[in-house]
Amino acid sequence: MGATQNPQQAQKTAERLGAAPKRAAPQRRSDEPSFQELFHAWLESHRASLVDSLRRLARQPVGSFFTCLVIAIALALPMGLALLLNNLERLGGSWQSAAQISVYLKLDASDADGERLREEIAGMPDVAAAEWISREQALAQFQAQSGLGQALKDLPENPLPGSVLVTPREIDKVALEMIRQRLAELPKVDQVQLDLLWVERLGAILKLGDRFVFGLALLLVLALLLVIGNTIRLHIENRRSEIEVIKLVGGTDGYVRRPFLYMGALYGLGAGLLAWAVLAYSLDWLNGAVVRLAGLYGSDFALAGVPTADGLSLVLGAVLLGYIGAWLAVARHLSELAPK
Repeated sequence: MGATQNPQQAQKTAERLGAAPKRAAPQRRSDEPSFQELFHAWLESHRASLVDSLRRLARQPVGSFFTCLVIAIALALPMGLALLLNNLERLGGSWQSAAQISVYLKLDASDADGERLREEIAGMPDVAAAEWISREQALAQFQAQSGLGQALKDLPENPLPGSVLVTPREIDKVALEMIRQRLAELPKVDQVQLDLLWVERLGAILKLGDRFVFGLALLLVLALLLVIGNTIRLHIENRRSEIEVIKLVGGTDGYVRRPFLYMGALYGLGAGLLAWAVLAYSLDWLNGAVVRLAGLYGSDFALAGVPTADGLSLVLGAVLLGYIGAWLAVARHLSELAPK
C-alpha cells in the first residue's frame, strides 16, 4: 500500500495527467447580499406596506367607506352619462336606416315597375338595401298609423303612390345629395325625399353630449386628485413623527412613500368597485321605466347594462387615479418630512 500523497504532490500528479489546475473559488464578501436576498427583501417590504395600509384602513371602516363612496359617485357620473349617450345612439337606430331615402313612383306605375326599379336601385354601388312598398301596403300602414281608417275606405281610389325605401351605404351629405339626384332621374319616379336634417341634429346633439361628458370627466378627475391628495395628506400628518424617525435612521424616500401609494391605490380600488356597483344598480333601476315607456310606442328597446370591459376599465382607472393622487401628495410633502 503506497504512502499517502500530500495535497501539493497530488496537484502536481493531476497536472501531469492533463487535468486543469484547481483555482480557488472567489469568495463573496459576507456583507454583500445576493440578488435573491435583495429580491426577497423587496417583496417583503411591499407586502409589509400593503398589509400596513390595509390594517390602517380597516381601523377606520366608516371613514374609509365614505371616502371611497365620494370617489365612486364622482367616477360614476361621467361613466353613466357616457352609457346613456351610447343607449341614445342605439335608440336612434343605425345611421344608415336613419337616413333612408324615399323614392315615390308615379300613380300609374305598376307593382312590376316598382320591383324592377327596386332591383335597379339595389344594384347601385352606393346603396346598401332597397325595399319596395306597394300602394296597398302604403295605404294599410297609413290607416294603422293615422287612425283614419274608415275615412280612407270611403275614398273612390287609393291616393298613395308606391315607393322604394333606399338605405345608403354611408352617411355623407354630399354623397346623399348625389344619390338623390341620380334616383330622381330614373323612369317612373315622381319625387325623391331625403330627410337628413333630423339625423344631422341628432348627430350634433350626440357630439355635444360627448364633449360635455369629456369636460365633466376632466373636471371630476381633477377634483378626485384633490380629494385623494387631501386624504393622503391627513394620513401623512398623522404619521409625521413616525416618518421623521424612519428618515432619521436612514429610511429612503421610496420606503416612506410606498405605504401611502398602496393606500391611494386601495382607495381607488374600493371606489372603482363601488362605482361599478352603483352604475349597474342605477341602470337596472332606470331600465324598468324605460321598458314601460318603450312598450307604449310598440318598441322592445331596453337599456344596456355596464359592459364588463368598461367596468374593468373603470376599476383600473380608479386604481391609477388613486395611485397618482397619492404620489402627488407624498411628493409635495416629502421635503417637509426631513428630521430637524
